[in-house]
This record gives sequence, structure tokens and C-alpha cells, in this order.
Amino acid sequence: MKVLILGGAGMIGQKLAHDIAANGLSGDTAHELILHDIITPPWNGKGSPTLLTGNISDPETSTALAASKPDLIYFLSAIVSGDAEANFAKGWDINMRSAWNLFEAIRAEHEASNGRYKPKVIFSSSLAVFSGPYPDTIPDDFFTAPQSSYGAQKAAVELLLADYVRKGFMDGFSMRLPTICVRPGKPNLAASSFYSSIIREPLNGQEAILPVPETLRHWFASPKSAVGFMTHAASISASQLGKHLSLNLPGVSCTVADQIEALHDIAGADVVKLIKREPNEAIQNIVMGWPERFAAKRALNLGFQADKDFKAIIQTYIDTELCHK
Repeated sequence: MKVLILGGAGMIGQKLAHDIAANGLSGDTAHELILHDIITPPWNGKGSPTLLTGNISDPETSTALAASKPDLIYFLSAIVSGDAEANFAKGWDINMRSAWNLFEAIRAEHEASNGRYKPKVIFSSSLAVFSGPYPDTIPDDFFTAPQSSYGAQKAAVELLLADYVRKGFMDGFSMRLPTICVRPGKPNLAASSFYSSIIREPLNGQEAILPVPETLRHWFASPKSAVGFMTHAASISASQLGKHLSLNLPGVSCTVADQIEALHDIAGADVVKLIKREPNEAIQNIVMGWPERFAAKRALNLGFQADKDFKAIIQTYIDTELCHK
């Protein structure tokens, strides 16, 4: 199996690639792995994957990638929510136009092969496709009505993918990931970046800024669970999802106060004291309208699994990141 990871230099792309290299997919260890990103993806794992660099919003790049005929494409590449909101044209170019170019390149290869080439595309979507008011628990059939450019871009790609699958050009579906926490490394431009920062920085002896009220509730999954979602998705076909090809994934629902309490229970009061409250209206305007809890019954019935609770999410960060420094 030839596996292409778009966004292969990113955190999830890297963890997914290393997991596939070590463990294979769906019991298949005979795979060819290709990582693509705007910068050269780093590699220190098993094997020697192909490492490619290019701009996915460039049609020539999409044409070349499709011509390599990957069997499975993980579409993870994107600019993050804060960047997409601040830079309107850039956001639509990278987060939506790149998908159009890629899907068109796949269609061209499909038609040139008389229908024999039909890859599976797993698109990494977002909870930002939703807006309130919400029920206490959001059902799988809740409507999308994004209130940010990032959410609109993700929703647009979901629709594109569904139509290309409907027409038979490719297989695949979209997965609406929970906010991934705790991310290793430094804060990024995502509006949700603080969710990781208020855990990661204190555990590393550094101050962290909390820009939102502690009452804010949200939906989370660890990087480990995100990789699990991706690898499990390789065994799922669009036909198993019926006509609705966007899947809400399971996660952990908790408030910022719950996050801080979990951190206190694991690391103690001195660590929690490193969290500083500094309200930020711009961030609040983006994240305060994000969803809080999902039923995710379809995903659970398909075998997708989430973290037990937020303590487990923090412990995953400690075990996989802090203990390896």
C-alpha cells in the first residue's frame, strides 16, 4: 500500500507516519510511505519514507502527487484557525483551494485509468464547522453553520470530498477531530493553542497565559488518540457511512477549570500557579462559540475510541513527551 500524508511535517502527520512505519496499517506492514509538506518533513523513525516539499495549493504540486497514485491519502495540511481568520485570502487558498486542486488531480488520474485508480482520502476536518446555540450533547446529524473563515473552509472541503466520492472518483470521508491536547512544542497561531499551553508550559516550569473564562467547556482528544483515529480510518470505507460522509469523533468534554483541576491532581499546586489569567477578546470571540460535547454514536459504533478523561490526556503528554526529554 502506498500511503501519502499531506502535512507530513506537522505534529499529527509526524506521529502518524512514525506509527505507520512501526506498526503498519490494518495488519499490512508492506507499505510505501510518502510525507509531503511546505517544509521538508523530518524523519528519525523506521525505514526511509519519501520526503517531499511543495505548496499543496499549487495545481502542479497536486498533479504530481496524484500521478504517484497513492492508495491512501491523509489530508492533514492546513493553516490553523487564528491564521486563517487573520489572513482571509491565504486561508481560502491553502485550506480550500488545495483540496479542489488535489481532488481534480485525482479525478484526472481516475478517468485516465478508466476508473481503475480510486484512492481513499481521509480529510482532517474540525469542530469549527459548527456554531451555536447547541443542545447539551450534539447529535451526529447536527447542522453545520461555521462562524469563522477556518470553519467555513473546512466545511467547504467536506462538501467537495462528499461529491467526489459520490461521483465515484475516490473513496474516503471527513473526520471532525476534537481539539488535540496536549500538543508538544511551542504555541502556534491556532485560537485553541492555549488549551495545550496551560498544561504544557506549567509542566515544563514555565508560565502560561489563560485568555478565556474557566467556565468554558470544550471537546478534547490526545495526540495518541488522534493517531488512533487516523489508523482506524484506514479500515473504514465511505459505504459504511452512508450518505453522510462527515464523522464527529469521540472525545473528552471538560471545562478549563476541569483541565486545571486535573493538572493540580497530577502535578500539584505549584505547577498550577504558573497559569496566569489574561483575558483576550479576540481569542474569546473565536472559541466561545465552539461546541462542547458530542454524542459521536456513529464513530463509536464504527470502532473509534477516545481517551478516558482529561487526566489520561495529561498523562499521555507526560509519558510520550516529558519522559523522553
